[in-house]
Amino acid sequence: PYGKNKSNIIVGIIRNFTAKYPEGMTRVMLLGDPSRDLGALAEGECRRIIAAIDLAQELEVPLEWFPISAGAKISMDSGVENMDWIARVLRRLVEFTQGGGEVNLLINGINVGAQPYWNAEATMLMHTRGILVMTPKAAMVLTGKRALDYSGGISAEDNQGIGGYDRIMGINGQAQYWAHDIDEACQILFRHYDHTYVMAGERFPRCAATTDPIERDVQDYPHVNNPEGFTRVGDIFADETNPGRKKGFDIRTVMTATIDQDHAPLERWAGMRAAETAVVWDAHLGGFPVCLIGIESRQLPRLGFVPADGPDQWTSGTLFPQSSKKVARAINAASKNRPVVLLANLSGFDGSPESMRRLQLEYGAEIGRAMVNFKGPAVFCVISRYHGGAYVVFSRALNDQLEVAALEGTYASVIGGAPAAAVVFATEVEARTRKDPRLQEIMQAVEKAEGSEKGRLREQWDELFKIIHSEKLGEMAAEFDRVHSVQRALKVGALDCIIPPARLRPYLIDALERGIAKEEAELGEKSAIPIEEAA
Repeated sequence: PYGKNKSNIIVGIIRNFTAKYPEGMTRVMLLGDPSRDLGALAEGECRRIIAAIDLAQELEVPLEWFPISAGAKISMDSGVENMDWIARVLRRLVEFTQGGGEVNLLINGINVGAQPYWNAEATMLMHTRGILVMTPKAAMVLTGKRALDYSGGISAEDNQGIGGYDRIMGINGQAQYWAHDIDEACQILFRHYDHTYVMAGERFPRCAATTDPIERDVQDYPHVNNPEGFTRVGDIFADETNPGRKKGFDIRTVMTATIDQDHAPLERWAGMRAAETAVVWDAHLGGFPVCLIGIESRQLPRLGFVPADGPDQWTSGTLFPQSSKKVARAINAASKNRPVVLLANLSGFDGSPESMRRLQLEYGAEIGRAMVNFKGPAVFCVISRYHGGAYVVFSRALNDQLEVAALEGTYASVIGGAPAAAVVFATEVEARTRKDPRLQEIMQAVEKAEGSEKGRLREQWDELFKIIHSEKLGEMAAEFDRVHSVQRALKVGALDCIIPPARLRPYLIDALERGIAKEEAELGEKSAIPIEEAA
């Protein structure tokens, strides 16, 4: 009954009314109460949290959690039984999130011990779809600073230094958003719901009204401050300004040009360190809420310590371990909720010793698993180049709902032309070089010459060999790229279609409309099956 809750947590239902949802967006809310035992957790709190999760599952709504907690209750009259109750909550969180449930956490204070583990189970695992927002006051620590210092453990100057956003949770990707205060955290939460909230009984988040024309040509969008000299997005896709599609460009500019101009995107994991080559946005396309993923297509500086066995900088179009992890988590979070759209310039995964040591294979494989398990419309569009292992984890063979397209003039192959010429066809390149008439002419002169003249001619042959070998490498690379064009990929069934750059935005929106309509029709057919037949 009202006024009789003596536990350290408050449970309720909250509803907000928006233009998209005039009937109200309903959520179950959990509020930690630090005024009681610093929000310590025992049986009473855990029973209520489990009941809140059950209620969210029953209502088919998200669970919203504002936790402030000192962790498991420590007192003279209770002990390990509190830990068992915490484990029961942990189990319920795992069951709820694995079943597609969404838990969103807004951290505006200290979370100790059990609470950070609950936060992790709810938002940090590969399958979870909820978000975690932190303010400057927030910290998630397993053991508080004072306890660490007393026990002789290693701590920091304060709890934020152990588990705050700036030094820990933001750069490792466990917190997805940073807010100046609790007000801005709530604004981020509602922007998240603008892209992801699904009314019970519906399949997708509702469309937003947009005045941005579907047929708008993204090529006219300006591309400023580009070292390659691009002035508009269209320059990236033109043979005159970008022959061979090898010049670097800013992927966020292309993403901005593509999405609805009257809806600002929301970037997940913006502060995640070593994941800069993957960009994840919640955005709108033709009014449809989508998860938009782009692969950074220019060189980026590395921050912090750089190991000797790793790259000096983040290379263009390359997936590194943390960026692979970010992409996999983004795809999983969108599954059964909203479509995924990928704008790809992908040369493959980085294979350096550092990346291999930092779980490149595991996180790359997680992308493949995410694509296989993804439920919903998915569109993959090649906007420049598409090579290597990255091709496999985004192959249309992984998922029947995945539609793969490419812009005219792009490239798709097992390996790029330059590395193919230098490694795979090295013997052929050397043979062609030696057969070059210019070298053969010098070799004939060497055979006739004597003494110092013979040595001079050999030096001349060595110098010319390097020049001609470089020419033959380029010729072989160009030949390989001509053979392994997107036209060949379309012919062998690796692509669904090739589109002109001017049709990028209208094509993506059309693909989304078709995918959403198909899934909603299938859902309607299933719901219309008589109970006896369904059984």
